[in-house]
Amino acid sequence: MSALDWLKQQASTIQQTLGDEMTRFKNRDLMEGVVAGCAMVGYANGTVSAAEKQKMMGFLQSSDAMKVYDITQVLDTFGRFSRQFEFDTDIGQAEALKVIGKLRNKPDEARLLVRVCCAIGSSDGDFEDSERQAARSICRELGLDPADFYL
Repeated sequence: MSALDWLKQQASTIQQTLGDEMTRFKNRDLMEGVVAGCAMVGYANGTVSAAEKQKMMGFLQSSDAMKVYDITQVLDTFGRFSRQFEFDTDIGQAEALKVIGKLRNKPDEARLLVRVCCAIGSSDGDFEDSERQAARSICRELGLDPADFYL
């Protein structure tokens, strides 16, 4: 079974449980890590069009997983990471991984972050290779095995 097929099959379960888990672990480091991961996955192919940015911000606004946070704070954080990626992709990635790395010793939160990033990457029905590579980089930063997430 491909990762996309697995994600489609698990979509409703994933959406229900992500919101519950985000509520359980609600903290600033997790929110910033998830948003950094979202930006990293979004910028995986090097650029994000205005339409793609709007779609990502729409996902963050409507996501059950992110509803536990103040949406203004989430969007401001996304904007900060977007500006870093737009200035320089390598700097954006380094800054995103630095924030994501704060969850390295929190395995439950780290796994949740990766699952949210995978849900974001596949939200348009196509989890592209560059997005999957970004998710694998996130796994490595967190000390997780990408195979556990069908990456």
